Amino acid sequence: MSAFRHSVRFASRRVRDQARVRALGSKPGNLNRRTRALNWALSGTSSKGHSMSASRITRRVVATALASGALLAAAALPATAAGHDRHHGFRSTVVIGQVQYDSPGRDDRSNRSLNAEWVEVRNTGRHAVNLRGYTLSDRDGNRFRFDNLRLDGRSSVRVHTGIGRDTRTDVYQDRRNYVWDNRDTATLRNDRGRVLDTKSWGRFGHHRR
Repeated sequence: MSAFRHSVRFASRRVRDQARVRALGSKPGNLNRRTRALNWALSGTSSKGHSMSASRITRRVVATALASGALLAAAALPATAAGHDRHHGFRSTVVIGQVQYDSPGRDDRSNRSLNAEWVEVRNTGRHAVNLRGYTLSDRDGNRFRFDNLRLDGRSSVRVHTGIGRDTRTDVYQDRRNYVWDNRDTATLRNDRGRVLDTKSWGRFGHHRR
């Protein structure tokens, strides 16, 4: 309605402008398209020069004002691109959380020591995500692929290096050697191989195997 009121005020101003134009003897053909349209709506004559009734003039003024209001309302809407690509500026809700890359205590390769090495994968969104086909890999190319795991919103799962029984909060790579080095990078990819998140740490360190 605000656009309509603006259009009516605009039409009223054009009435005054038209009076000035006629007083100066200007020709309507010299005006822009919007002015000519309003002149035609407010002139009180048809295209053949016949006088029109007051009701027809009123209807024409209202129709012109409504058309102008529609154009103003359309111009006020934000511009959107058709077929918006969600991958442009993509930010995943599934990310890498905390990392325990250095197992506490001695590196004796015991299953307990191996499972004390883990990487957390967190769902920061509100909706659950199935991690089936997602992968977590290190800088050397060692890769763990998730099975059918439903990660609820605002929850996380720890990926342990050693052997164990998978649950909704802990999964195991079933390895007998350490994966994460003191200087390494964890990379999380979705089931299509797209990188969702990476996390690096350390400046110096030794390669553990």
